[in-house]
Amino acid sequence: MNDPHRLNIWIVEDNRSLRDTLAELLDLQSDIRCERAFPDCERLFDALDAGEAPDVALMDLGLPGVSGIEGIRRLHCLSPTTRVLVLTIHDDDERVFDAISAGASGYLLKPLPPQQLVDAVRGVMHGAAPINPFIARKLLTVFANQSPARNQAADSYGLTERESGILQLLVDGLTLRAIGEQLNLSYHTISNHLRNIYAKLHVHSRSAAISRALKEDLL
Repeated sequence: MNDPHRLNIWIVEDNRSLRDTLAELLDLQSDIRCERAFPDCERLFDALDAGEAPDVALMDLGLPGVSGIEGIRRLHCLSPTTRVLVLTIHDDDERVFDAISAGASGYLLKPLPPQQLVDAVRGVMHGAAPINPFIARKLLTVFANQSPARNQAADSYGLTERESGILQLLVDGLTLRAIGEQLNLSYHTISNHLRNIYAKLHVHSRSAAISRALKEDLL
């Protein structure tokens, strides 16, 4: 019988040996269960269409058939509350930005120590955006070399002063709970503001909101 207090994780990974290893690792955790593991996005979509949905999807990008990036987009359309954590060998700029823009909440590279993966799964459910240090350096380098699009001011998205302030704290790396403590607001209130920010910026995750804020110089 499934324990509703354990995080429900789905895996999308075409390498059967790795898929089984990841599922076994996650199922060993007292607070996590791996309920589904798929070799491709098509079977992921079938499960979502049937009305099922995970808390977190662990997604490879180099998949047969529908790509992992398109899989992230479709998943967010079918289950907006699901967090997507990318686990891949691909570290090129285009795939990193495409994955984050599609709504990935974190981006990790294979191979990854088991405990780091478990910690990343837990962290993403608490508002963290786990990103491999190499990928983080690439993102910072690209942002530093880009000419900011200053014609896209925050008010063009209709962000309120409060929402802009929360977005700045997200960029600064604070968790939702820490933002609530700093602004003396409840976690529920911060979550509501965050949903409004996502809707106005046309993104689906914390990492995508941060990416847009930095790329378009919204703060």
